Amino acid sequence: MKTITSVNSFDKIKLLADSRRMDILRLLMAAPATLTHLARTLKQSPAWVRHHILTLESANLIEVSEIRRTGKVMEKFYRAKADALLLQEIVLPKSKKPSVIFSGSHDLALESIAEHLAKHLNILSLPVGSLDGLVNLRQGLCQISGSHLLDENGEYNTPFVKHLFPDRNVEVITLAYRTQGLMLAGGNPKGIKKIADIARPNVRFTNRNAGSGTRLWLDAELRRQKLPVEKILGYENQVKTHSEAANLISQNKADVSLGLQAAAQQHGLDFIPLFEERYDLVLPREEEQQLNPLLDYIQTADFRAMLSSLGGYNPLHSGEQVGF
Repeated sequence: MKTITSVNSFDKIKLLADSRRMDILRLLMAAPATLTHLARTLKQSPAWVRHHILTLESANLIEVSEIRRTGKVMEKFYRAKADALLLQEIVLPKSKKPSVIFSGSHDLALESIAEHLAKHLNILSLPVGSLDGLVNLRQGLCQISGSHLLDENGEYNTPFVKHLFPDRNVEVITLAYRTQGLMLAGGNPKGIKKIADIARPNVRFTNRNAGSGTRLWLDAELRRQKLPVEKILGYENQVKTHSEAANLISQNKADVSLGLQAAAQQHGLDFIPLFEERYDLVLPREEEQQLNPLLDYIQTADFRAMLSSLGGYNPLHSGEQVGF
């Protein structure tokens, strides 16, 4: 089976931004070829092809696979060193303050933290959901993640961290406990009272993205109550953040969504609480020093006051390290 090779060197990615070099590389991934063959296929001169071949060779993306002598002519066959490439590189702002990438479950408290620390630390958010955030952390695509994944034994986050990081020294630190429930239009015009009501034919639902802790909780609850997703109008309509879901309800584009009490409060919505969950920050030990401004702040009284103003947050265990 052929394999894909990751390229995370910015210089190599920049080199492949030239469509001509990319065309040559893709042809050499398919099969070895000579300068003459490539020139004929691309309808260019051999000299033009040679220029780009030398560039690709110097970047260690292609190599000579075979040299054939036909009479007095010696031909070099080139091939790509990889069967396929996965290009990934994060481009960060260039400034005196450090930049860190957060990827995981969307959280309103983290947004406020980022604003508070903006003079000292540039926190960039990539909300993808709890599970994909941990995967991104594992792959080195972020420095810190946020998670509220509940396993079948009723334990938050640590079973997933153990599974994804068996060989890495990572920390799990509680940000806060959060209240989630049904976010509803002001006055609750559809008379929604419980989860089962989202399956009524006159109720428009907005869902969260697959892999998010909120979506995983909802799907488990629907299975427990034996509610078929086919009966839920809008189940397939997904957004990545609690704020997006709340905004759709405030604009009368949906009637209900599962989300944070803080998001409902922020958008002036009604709210029916359903459960409290533990939201943890997950970070590799080697990133601790860079993230100290954030870790120090969540220990302060100012942070706890901020949580109280958001609504639906319990700061009792904020800043505590979770053992596992």
